[in-house]
Amino acid sequence: MSDAFEGTDEVGPIDYVIVEFPGNRMTGEGFPLLVDLVDRGLIRILDLTFVRKDEDGTVTGLEIADLTGDGELDLAVFEGASSGLLGQDDLEEAATALEPGNSAGILVYENLWAAPFAAALRRGGARMVASGRIPVTDLVAALDETESAS
Repeated sequence: MSDAFEGTDEVGPIDYVIVEFPGNRMTGEGFPLLVDLVDRGLIRILDLTFVRKDEDGTVTGLEIADLTGDGELDLAVFEGASSGLLGQDDLEEAATALEPGNSAGILVYENLWAAPFAAALRRGGARMVASGRIPVTDLVAALDETESAS
């Protein structure tokens, strides 16, 4: 196990998200909320990187710096957030979800809130066999359908 997890058997589930920014427009509005999740011990950021997909399909990494263009280092607090899990091939694969001319943030994080629960299950011999996410739009549509059927 890497240094990031050495000395602990209580590792929470690891997730990733890819957030697309149309026209490379990043407002930075979500960054304080991400910092809050870390500060409250709910998640641990393993990797945070940004990529841009040019109109010709070329994918390039972006430096963690002034992503909003306002002259302030928006993500200085995240500088060095790299476990080494993401390689160039991962960035290329993530970029396949992007429209040309857009950029994206790729976040890999550990769900610290779930670590004790996951460790207890592992100690009991359980193992995760599947996981997934339900998009919010699908949830709202299903609830609307249920409500209209009543």
